[in-house]
Amino acid sequence: MEKRRHIAYAGVSVAMVLLTAACGSGEDNTAGSANVQPAGGSQTVGAGTSASAGAGATAGDIGAGAGDEAARTGPAKRLTVEKNAELGSFVTDSEGWTLYRFDEDTPKPAKSTCNDDCATKWPAVPADDATATAGIDSGALGSVTRSDGTQQLTLAGWPVYRFAGDTQPGDTKGQGVGGTWNALAPDGKPAGKAAATDDSLQLMVRNDAELGKVIVDGDGMTVYRFDKDSAWPMKTGCLGACLDTWKPVKAVDTTKVAGVDAAKITSFKRPDGTRQAAFDCWLLYTFTGDEKPGDTNGQGVKGTWFAVTDKGKKAGR
Repeated sequence: MEKRRHIAYAGVSVAMVLLTAACGSGEDNTAGSANVQPAGGSQTVGAGTSASAGAGATAGDIGAGAGDEAARTGPAKRLTVEKNAELGSFVTDSEGWTLYRFDEDTPKPAKSTCNDDCATKWPAVPADDATATAGIDSGALGSVTRSDGTQQLTLAGWPVYRFAGDTQPGDTKGQGVGGTWNALAPDGKPAGKAAATDDSLQLMVRNDAELGKVIVDGDGMTVYRFDKDSAWPMKTGCLGACLDTWKPVKAVDTTKVAGVDAAKITSFKRPDGTRQAAFDCWLLYTFTGDEKPGDTNGQGVKGTWFAVTDKGKKAGR
């Protein structure tokens, strides 16, 4: 009798685990059910690595190149396009050092998130004295002000770095480090295989001075969640006039995200038949009161709307 009782308890435990996993089960999710349909594959692009820990290089990776510090901290001067079998086309400076980009930065607006220890491993390229050669659009060159007040070079909005672990010009040891660092392609996208997954990012992460890491859409607009929605079962509480102010984020391709766990991205079928993106089972919206990328005017509206962190939580709480 006692043995049967233990078996029954074990069965209940398994059932509860299966129920709580239903949000990510891959089944179709309609407005009235708890099942969801993933919007794309489960590949994670640059998922969840912090600027310091995600820099990824160990002391052993870096030490060999210490004597070339001056070459890796000065202006890029003449940017050149190089090619190899692994990466295809990528950008180097006038001395042949490979230039890199970081998935946790943002191009709209341009923002560098690699500071302190991270900046020691990944020296920022100064914005002055940079020119483009054939294959690079000179109009894509720009600059961004870093947290220390210095100006960093940008390409297509992406802040540009070198890698302290590269020991000689032509090295590409920084490629793929932490899953978030890639050599720069001439158009600002990641070089190599990652380039195919970055053709217009649809969701990415921005570091907000007050809210921390929050999710933004492909245009850099802050993404929000609504307390009157339900995560499990997934239901929407924003209908009718609500939709005039809060616009559902369209279902996204999970191979076109950066800085978030793509496995947590699903889609939801709204009552009108359209598909809305969801992260960690919470439906995603943008706010018509945000006028430009980086605005967070929707944060805390009516005590029910909040920006979404890179972990799916309510920002500022």
